[in-house]
Amino acid sequence: MRITRWDFAPGAVTGWHEHGWPYVVTMLVAGTLRVHNGTDIVDVPLEQGQSYTRPPGIKHDVMNASPHPIAFIETELKRPYDMTPVG
Repeated sequence: MRITRWDFAPGAVTGWHEHGWPYVVTMLVAGTLRVHNGTDIVDVPLEQGQSYTRPPGIKHDVMNASPHPIAFIETELKRPYDMTPVG
């Protein structure tokens, strides 16, 4: 795994990138991510502690669309794992 903390001021962007591995994002601060996939732009409001997963191959640019700084943890799974929820 590779675990990275990201901190973004209002309006900050990741820049266009592609994810080579499946990944999990966990919000440390509630906020809105504005995701541009090359065609569509979608605002995604997320609560503190909320997480989501994405498969490898995702290409996008992500912006902090919140009026305040946000932070999240990105956990990239660098080899195959069973992502089936337990319980």
